[in-house]
Amino acid sequence: MARIPFIYNLRSMRVRWISTVVAILSVAGVVTVFVAVLSMAKGFSETVKASGSKNNAMILRGGSVSEMTSAMTLEQVRIIGDASGIARDRDGTPLISPEVVVNIHLFTRSSGSEANAGVRGVSKKVLEVRDIRITQGRFFTPGLSEIVVGKSAAEAYQHMDLGGSVSFAGQTWTVVGIFDAGGSAFDSEIWCDTTVLNQIFKRPPDIFQSVTARLASVNALSQIKDTLTTDPRLTVDVEREITYYEKQAKPLTTFIRTLGSLVAIVMAIGAVFAALNTMYAAVSARTSEIATLQALGFTGGNVVASFLLESLTLAFFGGVLGCLIVLPFNGFTASTMNWATISRLAFAFRVTPDITIQGIIFSLIMGFFGGVFPAIRAARQPIAGTLRGL
Repeated sequence: MARIPFIYNLRSMRVRWISTVVAILSVAGVVTVFVAVLSMAKGFSETVKASGSKNNAMILRGGSVSEMTSAMTLEQVRIIGDASGIARDRDGTPLISPEVVVNIHLFTRSSGSEANAGVRGVSKKVLEVRDIRITQGRFFTPGLSEIVVGKSAAEAYQHMDLGGSVSFAGQTWTVVGIFDAGGSAFDSEIWCDTTVLNQIFKRPPDIFQSVTARLASVNALSQIKDTLTTDPRLTVDVEREITYYEKQAKPLTTFIRTLGSLVAIVMAIGAVFAALNTMYAAVSARTSEIATLQALGFTGGNVVASFLLESLTLAFFGGVLGCLIVLPFNGFTASTMNWATISRLAFAFRVTPDITIQGIIFSLIMGFFGGVFPAIRAARQPIAGTLRGL
């Protein structure tokens, strides 16, 4: 005997539209949270990873887990610059950027509250090392108290407009440029001259936290790594810049996904019970229909498949609705604390096709568990007794 026509399930859902809508909205709410959390984690991860380039090497003191715990001397920076495999400009100067990172407190535009902002001291070669572009104004002049601001930082903090001035560390700084770092974490930073930054914060002038080096070729990393890690004058870790930033993104990304998934699972349990109630109510209201179907020759397996399909259909509609609710937030900018630098980081939600598919699969899982037991109960309905009562 052929399976029970799907039109039977659609008509049943239409007749019992109130319980149908409740079940769909329950699933949609869970999927909305689930997809939103995944898109948030995806956006944060992609923003941090975008800071790295496969064409650059990141060099830190040996054993350091981030720039904040690293330190290198000027002499070590010079040794790094002399290594083979590092790209050079027309004058033969190595394309490296020794850098320092500090945190300051600035007031946000949105609420006027204080927030941590990352200030990065960079060299004049940074524009040749990193893929950023000045969109307004100009680059800072080395030796002066001038800053260039990432586009996200310019939007987030007060007095960061081109030509504005801001005070921190007892010094007044002039905003001479706004830069676009392509949606990476650098867009949330403020850049200035390394020497001036060390001086203002009363740090030794010849101490840096990291060196970013442009590779002579994409395959030159192993050459640089072998040269620097075997040099007795150095104790450094060398890795591709994009790999470094992937590692920096992992802890918070994992935390967001774990916490969000736990919340979604708790909500999913509620949605499964809503689906159970809906399907059990459907079974109770359709005992005569089920008996008639079995009398017509449809097997218990046909009944189970039909009711399970109905539950999965409800869940599928809920999953699609949940994804559609989140979709307008794609590209929405939010901010959080970057654990690597302990500073504010702006990132955009990324509702990608793979996340949407995960959301719908999650909804189908809820639909399965919400429908399998009522479906089995429906198949076990006694035929003779039910038909005699008609």
